[in-house]
Amino acid sequence: MNEKNQWGLGLSKGIVLLVDHNPDWQQAFAEEDTRIRAALGSLVMDVQHFGSTAIPAIRAKPILDVMLGIEDFDQGPQLAPALADIGYEYVANAGVPNHVFGKGQPRTHLLHVVAHDGAKWHRNIRFRDRLLADPALAREYEALKDRLAVEFADNRAAYTDAKQDFIDAAVA
Repeated sequence: MNEKNQWGLGLSKGIVLLVDHNPDWQQAFAEEDTRIRAALGSLVMDVQHFGSTAIPAIRAKPILDVMLGIEDFDQGPQLAPALADIGYEYVANAGVPNHVFGKGQPRTHLLHVVAHDGAKWHRNIRFRDRLLADPALAREYEALKDRLAVEFADNRAAYTDAKQDFIDAAVA
């Protein structure tokens, strides 16, 4: 069973489960943004809410995806002590080309640390903004996610990998 926090966030490790969008996720992000900026100070170039929880029109895994842009990507692991103070743990070998920090058990937040203004930064924002601007594309993405959530219900890594062709086409 997945216990949810006050924002309706929380999903056990490896599980794929989509839930209806929760409008409280925007407030959850705003509060997390404040905590991250306070913990890291001048190291923060920008913080963005991305991923499906940032798209009001679609269902999502109840894990808040947050993207932190820093000037020097190689400094990502050095953020671990400050982020630990606000509940994050470094997730080594997360299977993505970012530094990833997770929060909560069950998982409630994923913090993706990338080079601000780098290719990954722009790609993630472009995909989010495309989904926000194009309801038909967002519904198509949701339908794909629904199919994949059934197929990969207990394999979150495979679920994530299977979405890549769609994302690549949307940001091309």
